[in-house]
Amino acid sequence: MDKTVASAAEAVADIPAGASLAVGGFGLSGVPIVLIRALLASGVDRLEVVSNNCGVDGWGLGELLGAGRIRRVIASYIGENKEFARQYLGGEVEVELTPQGTLAERLRAGGVGIPAFYTATGAGTAVSEGGMPLRYAADGTVALTSLPKELRPFDVFGDAREYVLEQAIRTDYGLVRAAVGDRHGNLRFEKSTRNFNPLAGMAARITIAEVDELVEPGVLGPDDVHLPGIYVDRVVQLTPDQATELPIEKTTVRPRPRTTQDEETD
Repeated sequence: MDKTVASAAEAVADIPAGASLAVGGFGLSGVPIVLIRALLASGVDRLEVVSNNCGVDGWGLGELLGAGRIRRVIASYIGENKEFARQYLGGEVEVELTPQGTLAERLRAGGVGIPAFYTATGAGTAVSEGGMPLRYAADGTVALTSLPKELRPFDVFGDAREYVLEQAIRTDYGLVRAAVGDRHGNLRFEKSTRNFNPLAGMAARITIAEVDELVEPGVLGPDDVHLPGIYVDRVVQLTPDQATELPIEKTTVRPRPRTTQDEETD
């Protein structure tokens, strides 16, 4: 039952080229950066990544992307990652854009064994009608587009409308970052880092977690477990330096109101 692994390199050693990965995180919050870097060092390529976004330039999944290791991405937005946008528009990476809530539910559905579900989100748009660019050619023309999806009318609480059929997502591996984990793989996520991490862990056939703190089984109470150990296969404890590498995506400040003391100092 002890699922701890000595190092991130050992934890990702069997991930082959061409594997599909569900990766937790939102922007820079809750990103399994140590596992990502171990994967980068392993040299594997042609990866298919499912994540809310593809990191930022030079950090998170952006490190794998910048090294040309990612073949395809399923994400809810390209964000402010200039390299991601460049590779997408230049035909170097295939991108399936999915509404954010739909992406979350597709991962959750994959984790609980639901093969597909209907949602109103995207019905009557390019999401359901098809034609969204998945891959561009080097000359800027569209090389591959999305296919139409099944629509079906439902009358939900007196509101009759069309719903689009979305398929669940299952991946070969999942990479997640948790604040606390025990040796059985039970995980607790800290505040906003919870984001896509539990869903990514649920959707993968083999889930690998990096944790800031490792505790013994029983220390985490039932209400503190955000992802049960049944979904987690390997646990890597981070060093203090690794655990505290938490960059800020955007720093915003506002002018401080002037006080009487400021005026006296002037």
